[in-house]
Amino acid sequence: MFSIMIMGNPIFSLIILPILIFFARVADVTLGTLRIVFISQGRRTLAPLVGFFEIFIWLLAMGQIFSNLTNFLYYFAYAGGFAMGNYVGLIVEDKISLGILSLHLILNENPESLIKELRAQGYGLTILTAEGIKGNVKLLVLIIQRKNLSKIMEIIRNFNPNAFVSIEQVKSVKGGAFPTRKNTQWDLLRRKKIK
Repeated sequence: MFSIMIMGNPIFSLIILPILIFFARVADVTLGTLRIVFISQGRRTLAPLVGFFEIFIWLLAMGQIFSNLTNFLYYFAYAGGFAMGNYVGLIVEDKISLGILSLHLILNENPESLIKELRAQGYGLTILTAEGIKGNVKLLVLIIQRKNLSKIMEIIRNFNPNAFVSIEQVKSVKGGAFPTRKNTQWDLLRRKKIK
């Protein structure tokens, strides 16, 4: 009886329900974006878990759409939530910065100070001599945690602002040298302290 009164209320059907559909769609598309990232990184536990909640929320939103097929306001809420969910998903994915990147730096200038600084920061790198269009160049290859990209780019700009930088996503690595983490930092996905 109470649910019939709520569903028959014009404020609920014209304002509250479209808002709920909009936010449900934002949530499920955001989760879908994260699920795709987790799949590409081979995170076998997280991808299915996020996928479960993504589809559960989607089914709730679609249930409301199908039970009210003549109300175009719900269609706009659903489409708007999809668009906003893509945007929010990209922001969330960027903020959590999961993954590993490969940086290739091509340097015409002397890279010794840059190399010294990167090693002092704890980054492992491979240095090659290569031939570019204007003669010999140095090629530096670094494998970094994605969350450290802005810090690395700042170091590169400070020491070699004219460096050519190529960045690629890496699925996994084994071995190598990475900066040590502090004891107070928590691993977001494993929920345990990193030593």
